[in-house]
Amino acid sequence: MNATTGLFLSFEGIEGAGKSTQMARLGEWLRRSGQDPLLTREPGGTAFGERIRDIFLDPVLAPLDASEELLLVYAARVRHLRQVIEPALQAGRIVLCDRYEDSTYAYQGGGRQVPLSRLDALSIWAGPLRQPDLTFWFDVDPAQGLARAGRRGPRDRLEQEALTFFERARQAFAQRWEAEPERIVRIDATLDEEGVWLELLRHVEARVNP
Repeated sequence: MNATTGLFLSFEGIEGAGKSTQMARLGEWLRRSGQDPLLTREPGGTAFGERIRDIFLDPVLAPLDASEELLLVYAARVRHLRQVIEPALQAGRIVLCDRYEDSTYAYQGGGRQVPLSRLDALSIWAGPLRQPDLTFWFDVDPAQGLARAGRRGPRDRLEQEALTFFERARQAFAQRWEAEPERIVRIDATLDEEGVWLELLRHVEARVNP
């Protein structure tokens, strides 16, 4: 990280992996270290993206097919990147993003089984998209993750998917991790919240200079 390029960190995992909780903890840790991190999410991050998020996750409002879902994700991402992420990075800030393109490959590619060639082509067409400098993948067994997610309250549209959907998504995350071990760090999210935090912090302190 330097004063002109910032640092882009993404947080990935299936439902119930605990990534959002840990991202918030890391944001607070960075603030105590004297940083001014930007915490954002996908879909979302802009007024436009948050409207898309409402459509994307509403189980009643939006029964979507795989193509509609995929195009909504990229529409929100392009604006998010241009209006929020890139300006923050150019200002030298650390950006923490709850989901990014790895989730698209996991959920739409793995879960929905959209051909990877189509995802690759769409990513190129929508770009050039800035990829994270470092990604933390919170890996948890789908059954355990969904049990955790179910305790949060009513399930959104994606949380209502079958277990096999999340098993395919987890496998897609694993394939991304195996293909890009320099960028993607696997975090054992089967641990309790404090154990996950300590593992995350260990990797952050080893790789990130706050």
